[in-house]
Amino acid sequence: MKITIVAGARPNFMKISPIIRAIQKRKEEGAVIEYRLVHTGQHYDKKMSADFFEQLGIPEPHANLEAGGGTQAEQTAAIMVRFEKELMEHRPDLILVVGDVTSTMACTITAKKLCVDAVHVEAGIRSGDMAMPEEINRIVTDSITDHFFTTSEVANQHLRKAGVEDARIHFVGNTMIDTLINNLGRLIQPDLWVKNKLVSGKYFLLTLHRPANVDDPANLDHLLSTIMDCTGDRQVIFPVHPRTKKILDSIGFSNPKLVLAEPMAYLEFIYLVKNALAIITDSGGITEEATVLGIPCMTMRDSTERPETVTLGTNELIGTDPLKLIPYLNKIMDGKWKQGSIPPLWDGHTAERIINKLEEIYA
Repeated sequence: MKITIVAGARPNFMKISPIIRAIQKRKEEGAVIEYRLVHTGQHYDKKMSADFFEQLGIPEPHANLEAGGGTQAEQTAAIMVRFEKELMEHRPDLILVVGDVTSTMACTITAKKLCVDAVHVEAGIRSGDMAMPEEINRIVTDSITDHFFTTSEVANQHLRKAGVEDARIHFVGNTMIDTLINNLGRLIQPDLWVKNKLVSGKYFLLTLHRPANVDDPANLDHLLSTIMDCTGDRQVIFPVHPRTKKILDSIGFSNPKLVLAEPMAYLEFIYLVKNALAIITDSGGITEEATVLGIPCMTMRDSTERPETVTLGTNELIGTDPLKLIPYLNKIMDGKWKQGSIPPLWDGHTAERIINKLEEIYA
């Protein structure tokens, strides 16, 4: 079995690492299985790409398409043109795509046009928000995928409603949690910890990058002011996404409690997640990590593609109105946050289940 694994952006790297490790393990056990890792180059910032490969033990890609930059359409086109050439020169039995970034959609379309099977890891998740580029990527990818590896029963239901038969839906769990669990003993204390005299359980961790939260300077200013006003004397650690930094610089917001940082590599960032009092974010993946680590999480979005982090986990969906955040911050400060649990099969063994199933299907 020959598998081409596609990675393009920071969230992908966390999801492919355990899959590659599971393939290598099966090879050592005598299985006839080969993989080719293709990095599309969608994220080309070192902190959002190269550091992740190094820290997570991901081998150097066999190919880098270097298709970063440009508009959504330009990037999609560049990935498709270059991935088509890659597949024609190195034709696999299947491609494996993960998540919901542009590379996932573009490579799936390209493979299917060449009659190569596509399997989608983290299939079936939906936010219901068609304004999100990721939602378009999910829907298009899942409309032509051959096999679907899912993280939850909710995702299974979405696929069934779309007409996918059960034989092609494989509930396996969450590979990002595999990476989290595998690396808990390797976390690295970031430099800002000592510099800012941080104490475990005494600070908030903030991440923001979605347009609804950061594109309007007045709204971003209001949101940050609200957080500062409602977090007492707690420090707020804010690793600033590149697209957020431009707006933040334009408003010149500052506060003695606010600690701004560059984007972090995985092991340093998860160290901050694990030791936070609570997290405020508009990221989807962080809500999953917070749920498994039992850290209260507030999501500044109107919808989520990961409802299990709310119904079972430690996450709450707040919306994008800064004023709606206030009662949730008060709960944190009063020590009254809900008790969460870990969703089924988020146990660190998802990648093994994926490779076992692929061997059943393609052996």
